Amino acid sequence: MDRQTLSDWIHRYNASGIEGLKSRRSPGRAPALSEAQMAELKAVVLAGPDPSEHKVVRWRCIDLQAEVARRFGVEVHEGTVGRWLHELGLTRLQPRPSHPRKIAEAEEAFKKTSSAC
Repeated sequence: MDRQTLSDWIHRYNASGIEGLKSRRSPGRAPALSEAQMAELKAVVLAGPDPSEHKVVRWRCIDLQAEVARRFGVEVHEGTVGRWLHELGLTRLQPRPSHPRKIAEAEEAFKKTSSAC
């Protein structure tokens, strides 16, 4: 055992007793986005993109990465955005986009009249 380690343990024991000798979690790096910013990001994802403004019809992680950089001034990796979505209870999977001017009645009529192969 190194003398410095023993000295550290003695100081921790003298300051806090037995509790001071338990392993502690390192605080780690501060989050890139605050709780309010994460809530805003979730609202943005749930609202969906505006095709005229964002030039996309559905969010991808790379699109959200650019949106986070634009809104919050934070540059993060695309994988980080995916992890944030998971933490927010969202998923990367998106439903298939549908045409905004489709006619539901015509689609149902086609399904009824078309023959199954």
